[in-house]
Amino acid sequence: MSERVLVIGANGQIGSELVEALAARHGAEQVIAADIGPHSLRGAAHYEMLDVLDNARLRQVSAEHGITQICQMAAMLSVAAESAPLRAWELNTGGLLNVLEIGRERAAAGSPLKIFWPSSIAVFGPGAPRDHAPQVSVLDPITMYGVSKLAGERLCNYYFNKFGVDVRSLRYPGIVSHKAPPGGGTTDYAVAIFHAAQRGEVYRCYLAPDTTLPMMLMRDALRATLALLDAPAKSLRVRTSYNLAGMSFSPRELAAAIRLQRPDFRIEYAPDARQAIADSWPHTIDDSRARTDWGWRAQVGMAELVDDMLANIV
Repeated sequence: MSERVLVIGANGQIGSELVEALAARHGAEQVIAADIGPHSLRGAAHYEMLDVLDNARLRQVSAEHGITQICQMAAMLSVAAESAPLRAWELNTGGLLNVLEIGRERAAAGSPLKIFWPSSIAVFGPGAPRDHAPQVSVLDPITMYGVSKLAGERLCNYYFNKFGVDVRSLRYPGIVSHKAPPGGGTTDYAVAIFHAAQRGEVYRCYLAPDTTLPMMLMRDALRATLALLDAPAKSLRVRTSYNLAGMSFSPRELAAAIRLQRPDFRIEYAPDARQAIADSWPHTIDDSRARTDWGWRAQVGMAELVDDMLANIV
C-alpha cells in the first residue's frame, strides 16, 4: 500500500525539508504540504492552507487526500513561546490533540494512521543530568515550549496505550540548516552565526561562549525521522519520545571551527534571557535506546556541519 503523507507546518525549518525528503521517498503526488502561510510546495505535488487548530479543516484535508501518515510539525518554539505562552500552549498541545483524535478514530475503525510528532530537548530541565541525559530522567522544563512538549509526550504515550494509536516521536536537539532562517529557538545561534560569517560581519552571540548544547545537522535529523517512520511498530519501546543525539558544541567551539575557513571571522558575546533556557538543558544526550530499538546512528560531526553550512549559505 502506498503512503499518503500530510506534513503540517510545511513552511517551518524542519517541516519544509521533511516535505522534500518524503517526496523523494514516496513521490511528489503522495505528499501533501500544509501550513497557514502562503503556498509552498517544496517538492510536494499538493499544498493545502491549513491551521492545525481548525479541527474541521484538518479532518477534511485528511479525508480528501486519503492520508495514511501525518507529520504534525507546526509549533511555536522556545523563545517565541516565552513571549506568547498561552498561544504556544494552545498551538503545541491543541494541534497535537486534534491529530491524535483522528488517529484514535482511525484505529477504532480498523484503518490505522501513523503519526509523527517532534518533541525536543526542551523537556529536560535543571533536574536532569548535564551529561548523557538518559531516556528516562527527571523532566522539569522551565519554558512553556518545554512544558507543552512534555505534555505532548504524555499525550502520545496515552493515546498509544489507551487507543492503539501508532504515534512516534523524537526529542530533537538544536537543528542546523542552511535552507531555512532561524525560527525562534534557543539554539538558533548555530544558524545565524553562519550567515554573519558569510557576510563578513561580527556575530553578536546571545549565549555565553562555553554554553555547550546538543546539536544536529538537518541531514541527520531527516534521516532519523524517516528511519523512525519506517521502523516496525513492534520494535518501538518508547511511545513518549526517543532521545536523539548528534554532536554537542559551544559557541566558542563553533566559532573556532568557522575560523579554520574564515580566519577573519569575529564573535562577541552578550548573553540575554535565552541563556537561562540554555543553562537548563543537558550538554549531551544518551540516545542508546534509539540505537538499540531502530538502529539509529548519527553520521555528521561538527567539521562536516561547518563545511555544509559555509558551502551552502549565500
